[in-house]
Amino acid sequence: MEKVTVETTAGPVQGQCARAFSEVADAFVENFEARGEVGASLSITVDGQRVVDLWGGRQSVGGQPWERDTISVVFSCTKGASALCAHIAADRGLLDLDAPVARYWPEFAQNGKEGALVGMMLDHSVGVPHLRARLEGGALYDYMHMVGLLEREEAFWKPGTRNGYHGVTHAWTVGEMVRRSTGRRMGAFLREEVCGPLGIDFWMGLPESEEPRVAAMIPYPPDAQARSTRIAKQMQADPAGPSALFMTNMGGFNPNSRDARAAEIGSATGVSNGRGLADLYAPLANGGALNGVRLIGEDTLARMGQVSMATHEDATLMIPTRFSLGFMKSMDNRRLENAEACSVVLSESAFGHVGAGGSIGFADPDCRMSFGYTMNRMGLGILLNDRGQSLVDAAYRALGYRSDAGGVWDR
Repeated sequence: MEKVTVETTAGPVQGQCARAFSEVADAFVENFEARGEVGASLSITVDGQRVVDLWGGRQSVGGQPWERDTISVVFSCTKGASALCAHIAADRGLLDLDAPVARYWPEFAQNGKEGALVGMMLDHSVGVPHLRARLEGGALYDYMHMVGLLEREEAFWKPGTRNGYHGVTHAWTVGEMVRRSTGRRMGAFLREEVCGPLGIDFWMGLPESEEPRVAAMIPYPPDAQARSTRIAKQMQADPAGPSALFMTNMGGFNPNSRDARAAEIGSATGVSNGRGLADLYAPLANGGALNGVRLIGEDTLARMGQVSMATHEDATLMIPTRFSLGFMKSMDNRRLENAEACSVVLSESAFGHVGAGGSIGFADPDCRMSFGYTMNRMGLGILLNDRGQSLVDAAYRALGYRSDAGGVWDR
């Protein structure tokens, strides 16, 4: 790999990049020069070998430089790590993804949720996209309190009959499947079975000792464009519906607080950087194993990438969505009216997860690529904005992919 050192208007960009991926490095720099990037990191592996490792900008506007080991909250990218834990449990015969949820969590099977299956917990169809009762301050940080609330919650629809993004509740729907099948909370399971053995810098429940490395998130301002999005209009039309509850009923959640980063919220508070996300997905891009550590078998890997649930209108996000069991698939909403930054265009074999504001981690088993991008300045939209998508596009072009005109990157 070749050394990269570029001074941008936002701050220095540093790292290494294989010559074949020079367009990716150019796009990373352009994000700072032309797209308002403040601080960011990017890593890509192919065949388990790192081909891009870049970081740059600043940890805050005008603040300290973004260093090689700077980390930040990656929001819903955390869901990919949670789903991986569930699939490992399934691969070991501890969790049956086709079984009734009641086999593992009998208290959940009430108030219209009696017919829920484990797979529905993963693909956002189980019917509890959020909670109706107003959440008290700090509620999301109390794992068992949230478990109890979800047990008693009435389903918004019959489980499995439609899907709506479980943006927050995924932490406990999937989290309890892992805890009750393995005997360990998801943060501990991830650390002991995945991140520890593979040396991955990804945390679900950040130790206080890692706090000095964290760059605070810069929220997207509630401007006129944000107020005119599909989800914003749905919030106004139905203040008691899933969209409004997801966006407003958060119990004072603050991603820049120590309480949030320390909490194990498996849908929202993972802390990592581009390298950590790429490393998390690298085994999944290479047959389920890497560096002598096998996470899953090939049959489980094949199932992880299959579409499990798709819809023309997600009950929460109000856009067409496609999910495998716990992961996002390529979603092309570029031609949809009033849906800016509501797409994530990958290849058909790829699976991963976007985080609020535009971060992303994914695996592509077809080209054996893993990808991780994080940033601190959040962008408009529900999925990728132009900063993240430009990096994904450049990576696919570097691998010889021809076009994304069909809604997925194709050779």
